[in-house]
Amino acid sequence: MTVQAVILAAGMGTRLARPHPKPMTELEDGRTIMHQQLSNLQSTFGKKLRLSIVVGFKMEQIMEHVPDASFIYNENFDQTNTSKSLLKALKNSPKGGVLWMNGDVVFDPQILESLRGHIKAGQSFITVDVSSVSDEEVKYTVDEDGFIDQLSKRVPQDVALGEAVGINYVSKKDKKKFIKRLEQVEEQDYFEGGIELTIKDDGIQWLPIDISKYYAVEVDFPEDLEQANKHL
Repeated sequence: MTVQAVILAAGMGTRLARPHPKPMTELEDGRTIMHQQLSNLQSTFGKKLRLSIVVGFKMEQIMEHVPDASFIYNENFDQTNTSKSLLKALKNSPKGGVLWMNGDVVFDPQILESLRGHIKAGQSFITVDVSSVSDEEVKYTVDEDGFIDQLSKRVPQDVALGEAVGINYVSKKDKKKFIKRLEQVEEQDYFEGGIELTIKDDGIQWLPIDISKYYAVEVDFPEDLEQANKHL
């Protein structure tokens, strides 16, 4: 089965204070964040992988860095957020579900292996870490059936069950409705805003998948980069 994957790499990454796109940040093992992601994807899915990268800020650097990928240009990268980058990717994707990830996540390759069954089953999901609940991160709650109910930074820390990791999947059956909701959210909204609309207005069920036993670090600040390097 072909696996469509998207890396969102259009942002400027100002909080990390680097002169290049954040996915180009070098890790202690000599790879960049993007090369670590690409290595994980290729080792898990091999020739069945179909990869697209959404670019914007200093896109030439990323395109030269990963010359074999397909690229989607978010020309409004400095005015929009992840909702609109993902929207462009989904609109340009062939039929079928799409696995996507933020371009700043350093993660254990075993995470992707653990997701194979859910992808094959056509179940939309959000990977989560229940071992940590930071007020500044995207947090979640679940409904009575165990599916995602709330998903945003606005979820109160005292009711949140964990944090979203930044590796997610929308199934073939849910993709069209998800695209519609991503079109409706504000330019500066994260893609989680579109997910919440599909839950509220379309009844789509997003399964939270706990990957806490593996490492996954979203690199926003220098201290995050230090933490990511400890796991390599």
